[in-house]
Amino acid sequence: MLNVNIQAFKYAKTPVLKAINFKLTKGEHISILGESGCGKSTLLELVYGTLQLKAGEIYWNNKKLLGPNFNLVPGEPFIKYVSQDFNLMPYTTVEDNIGKHLSRLDMSFRKERIAELLEVVEMTSFKTKKVKTLSGGQQQRVALARALAKEPELLLLDEPFSHIDNFRKNKLRRRLYKYLKDKQISCITATHVSEEALSFSDRILVMKDGKFVAQDTPETIYKTSQDLYVCSFFDDVFKYKQQVYYPYQITVEELGKHKATVKQSYFKGDFWLIEAVFNNDNLLLKHNTALPIHTEILINFNDR
Repeated sequence: MLNVNIQAFKYAKTPVLKAINFKLTKGEHISILGESGCGKSTLLELVYGTLQLKAGEIYWNNKKLLGPNFNLVPGEPFIKYVSQDFNLMPYTTVEDNIGKHLSRLDMSFRKERIAELLEVVEMTSFKTKKVKTLSGGQQQRVALARALAKEPELLLLDEPFSHIDNFRKNKLRRRLYKYLKDKQISCITATHVSEEALSFSDRILVMKDGKFVAQDTPETIYKTSQDLYVCSFFDDVFKYKQQVYYPYQITVEELGKHKATVKQSYFKGDFWLIEAVFNNDNLLLKHNTALPIHTEILINFNDR
């Protein structure tokens, strides 16, 4: 179990984190959801042990993690951290990068392990390519595979799919997080992408200005939060009478209680997103067809 208690952390005189407390059990996945610069990466580096924590404590089971001031090599051996810069060896092959920390005493196991991980990240056909010839997304997949090579107890992922094309990203996320669950590898993902947090987390911890402003299951946060900042990660939102509404909660109805005027219609595939003016403010709602600009419509606000 990971037990994190960070009273405060700062760079020089600039505060970055404050009052951060959470636990992570074996095989559990949590997402740290927040905008860029809110402190997500700093938190992961403190857990991994590349930054020194002075005000607070971090424990793995009953072992206190002491940080770089007390370790010859920064970082804990049972934790793997995939940062945003990948830290790969550019002039060696994909398979050599993945197998960097695998023993060469058992070459049969090493070969099988590399092949297994190449399949997980869908890079089998690139195994003999030098990393420097790969795209950013391909390098990110190699970094993910290398982190798993010596099967860590805890995996820390910092925006792990940011360079990967959307058509490949969804499948890769499903494969990776299923692999982690099957192996009971605990995982913390720092992300600003709500889809990752909602679909693949047991819990979401929403961070703002270096502290948590919400902690709960994805379903509970999505369905019950009335915090404009929190809800804005999941969709466009509109606040009316102290309630936050997603576009699907605002409906056009013949007997609607409120008047609005259509400003624009955006085709989204299986629905149209309608931008309308209500009470001199813009809101967005989902509809099954486009609506003519300047049309007056009647709308209702509905519960989640």
